[in-house]
Amino acid sequence: MSKLRIAVIFGGASTEYEVSLVSATSILQNIPEDRYDVIKIGITKSGAWYLYSGPIHLIAENKWQQNRYITPAFVSPDRVTPGILHLSRRENGFERCSLLNIDCVFPVLHGKNGEDGTIQGLLELSGIPYVGCGVAASANCMDKTITHTILDAAGIPGAKWRKAVPGDLQRFEELEPVWAQALGYPMFVKPANAGSSVGVSKVRTPDQLREALELAFTVDNKAILEEFIDGIEVETAVLGNEDPKAACVGEIVPTQEFYSYSAKYSDDSTDLYIPARIREEDAENIRRTAVKAYQALGCTGLARVDFFVKRDGSGIILNEPNTMPGFTSISMYPKLWEHSGIPYPELIHQLIQLAIQHKR
Repeated sequence: MSKLRIAVIFGGASTEYEVSLVSATSILQNIPEDRYDVIKIGITKSGAWYLYSGPIHLIAENKWQQNRYITPAFVSPDRVTPGILHLSRRENGFERCSLLNIDCVFPVLHGKNGEDGTIQGLLELSGIPYVGCGVAASANCMDKTITHTILDAAGIPGAKWRKAVPGDLQRFEELEPVWAQALGYPMFVKPANAGSSVGVSKVRTPDQLREALELAFTVDNKAILEEFIDGIEVETAVLGNEDPKAACVGEIVPTQEFYSYSAKYSDDSTDLYIPARIREEDAENIRRTAVKAYQALGCTGLARVDFFVKRDGSGIILNEPNTMPGFTSISMYPKLWEHSGIPYPELIHQLIQLAIQHKR
């Protein structure tokens, strides 16, 4: 039986470019070579696409953009000839455009231009199966205000929230008391469309709130304000299409103010506990609620769903879903499934098969 050809796409014009490099490296090191032939597609921070033929370790080191290893490439949106078009290098320059047929794409892209429905739309045009959620679910889960709106309508418990746009800074003195009364201090301010805690601030005063909004608006043109939840931070991993399942629940104990970008990906300032040190009834409620939210948002393939378990024992709060969670060596999504009985290589295989089944 011939092996399927998989394109792993990494990098991207995103604030989470570096995380993608580390996630993709981990996936490339664990993808079952007896089942799949793999080609590597890198996207620079400026948005240039390349077919990469060099060593895997250079990706995580951000040293992959070497001329001897890269040739320009892009996804063909033509359904008659779907695949990866790339320019062949000859002594006097790029002369020939070739097509690589692809059975499935694994877009290991975090944040904007990767997790927000954009590349999913391109792949829908091409007709190539791809790992992860579709266009609508990706976009809805990326925009935190839309996520909250859908989950509120589905009756899923979440933090109190308010939306803010840049023009609100001109009316800050008028709006700040309204926000403070609705949410209280401390509160969190986040860009509506960003992941990995980029641009997120915990604020305790009106002056900090203004500064936090200004920071959030450097990342996105919409922000969300959320009440502070005094709770244990936990996560579960969901896998599947029509009949999704949730893995065990893991616990995050940040030693910083909150679970920041660096804590997630580049330092050891966070302790992880698998399984989480919570009551079994809370863990079961989290798994059940995660699947309900996954289905309400229209997710397919995979998502990591983050929760708080309130310290006063009054229940759980859904924090946010992530449709392309980190796949680094310290990332919760593969760790949770490994603890639940699915080793990393088998998890990658199942994700690819779910993508192909969904397209069929």
